[in-house]
Amino acid sequence: MGVIAFAALLLLLPPPWPGQLAGDTVFQPSFIHMSGPRVNSFFLGNSSGVNFSIILSPRDAETGKLQLANCSGSKRAGDWNLDVTAGVNISKVTVSLTRTLELCLPNATECCPSALCMVETLQVLACRGSVVLAQLLIQAEIFANSSFAGNVSEDASIIPNQAFKPLGSCPCNLTAGACDVRCCCDLECTPDLQQLFSGSCFTGVFGGDVNPPFDQLCSSQSMEYTPEWFPFLCVQSSLDNTPFLGYFYHGSISTPKVPSFKIPLQTSPGKPFTGYREGDPIITEEDEYFTVPQQSMAGQCVGNAPVAYLRNFDVKCLTNLDSYKEGLPHVVRINSGTADFIQQNVFYRAITDRGKFITESENLLAAEVLCQNVTFAEHYTFIWEDKNIEQVNVTVFLGSLCDGEILTQRFTVEFLSLSSTNGEELFENPGYQVGKPVRAANLNASDPLGSLNVWQPAGRGLCASATYRPVLFGVDSYSGCILEVDINEDCGLLRGNVTEKLNALIQATHIGKRDNSSYSDLNDWVEIIRLDPFPSNVSTRGLKGFCPDIPANLNIRIIFAKVGAVQGIPQQQILAVQISYSTVLWEFQCGLGCKNTLSFLSITASVQFIEVPAQPPPPVTRYQKIYAEFDCNQNEVCWPQLLYPLTRFYTGEPYSQCLAKGLFLAFLVLLAAIMNNPWFSKLWNR
Repeated sequence: MGVIAFAALLLLLPPPWPGQLAGDTVFQPSFIHMSGPRVNSFFLGNSSGVNFSIILSPRDAETGKLQLANCSGSKRAGDWNLDVTAGVNISKVTVSLTRTLELCLPNATECCPSALCMVETLQVLACRGSVVLAQLLIQAEIFANSSFAGNVSEDASIIPNQAFKPLGSCPCNLTAGACDVRCCCDLECTPDLQQLFSGSCFTGVFGGDVNPPFDQLCSSQSMEYTPEWFPFLCVQSSLDNTPFLGYFYHGSISTPKVPSFKIPLQTSPGKPFTGYREGDPIITEEDEYFTVPQQSMAGQCVGNAPVAYLRNFDVKCLTNLDSYKEGLPHVVRINSGTADFIQQNVFYRAITDRGKFITESENLLAAEVLCQNVTFAEHYTFIWEDKNIEQVNVTVFLGSLCDGEILTQRFTVEFLSLSSTNGEELFENPGYQVGKPVRAANLNASDPLGSLNVWQPAGRGLCASATYRPVLFGVDSYSGCILEVDINEDCGLLRGNVTEKLNALIQATHIGKRDNSSYSDLNDWVEIIRLDPFPSNVSTRGLKGFCPDIPANLNIRIIFAKVGAVQGIPQQQILAVQISYSTVLWEFQCGLGCKNTLSFLSITASVQFIEVPAQPPPPVTRYQKIYAEFDCNQNEVCWPQLLYPLTRFYTGEPYSQCLAKGLFLAFLVLLAAIMNNPWFSKLWNR
């Protein structure tokens, strides 16, 4: 129905305006169905010397089309107001309703007497002189606001348990404004109509009788043949306590409670700010989250992802002309963490090399290609100090995207300290922050710069085409690639090739303890502990396609601890790094008909961050040891569990077998004690 209505509306539009098809200026979107008091659109193009006006567009009585409009209008038309916020290459256009939309109360004026208040058609024109550059059509259909504006009671509403007392008092009342046949609880049925089906009403819950008498009730006479023992075993109960839905109703009602796991955010909209902390979402002037497109855990891009304080990121998102959407307008002001709001400093740049962003293009005829000026990349720089944001700089890179092309959009967010110089961080926070690359160094070489990476597969996932990405602090990862192995591959050469691929990830001998570790100070670094794989001494005896003890898994374990805080931000430091290998057995996997001579071997690299206390805990005192002697949760030796196999906690065997074996053992011990007694030997001799 929406497509048909939109097509019908297009038939009512007047012919194209002169100069409107220039292609350099346009409203985005150009058609809006308005249901609220305010709506926004964007004028793409140079707004210098452009006059904006709004007019009411009545239809022609004879043809039914919208009447032609000219550039002689103003920014006010009837109850409508037009507001334009000019930019460099984009301007925000806001159309708002000036009258109130409230339903009339007794002795009220300037209100709406009926529910449907306004159905009008508006046109917003962008003119340069008498030439129309672009046109925005708005179909307004606004209802009066019927929300309650009085005082609301703070008392909790008592909602009965719907398992026994449905909120709908008449479930069989399915038709509004009409009588439902056989529904005796329908208040729309007149007494004359109810007489027609009063003897065949719906029974039970479906007819509104939520507590029908049950057969076991003593006062019920529904059973045709009552047994003799019925008076002795019947149930004396009120109809408010019925097992009709499966079990008895205890009759109590309760109010809904907020679950304990629903914890509010530290800085949520509507609460006063005392400054940002690391990880807090940045808030706008409208008490909303400031969002920039980011990648989710599933890999796709999410357009409304909040920006976290002091969390840098660099993401790439794929889109085309059909699915392209504009992000948050750059006119939105940001809460600095205090009582004031700051405006974004926006700088626009043009993309000259489109090849870095266009990843795919279809072969289309030149006459069919539709292009649009879109955002290729956005770079946000937040200047911060302590818990506040001092300045926000945004660099927007614009380019032309045509139909059939795939665009790789790039969004970066970077936080720089106010005391930084030349764009370099002065390391006010020396410890590692989650998400920042781990510093590596090769202190045995003349160039100390090193790297600690994991794989980032591409294409078919082969190791030959895989690229590297750095290990990020606090982010556990698991990556890998596929290595092609021939059936006649020598096992020794295969082990060496796999080891070489894994060692290429670790071009370092030391890891920095902190994010600002200096190459000149050896105490700022920890040496990487390498646990090399043991050489294999298993002989394959000339077997093809069979190689044991292949070190195909690289395990990187990084131990860190929180050693303090700087300006309320925890400082985390790396204490040790260990690298080990896990071996696998490679066997040639035969394909269809065994015609292929190549098989695949998956090699992986895992990174695990382990947090430990910054200092070892104090040793347990002798008093604590004695006190915990009989505590089975704190002591390795627990005397009360001496008969553990005979208790219910032992689940290794059935309890009956454990009990039988225990009794038999006790019998043998008792028999041995009796036979060792001197009087037993005297009795035996007699």
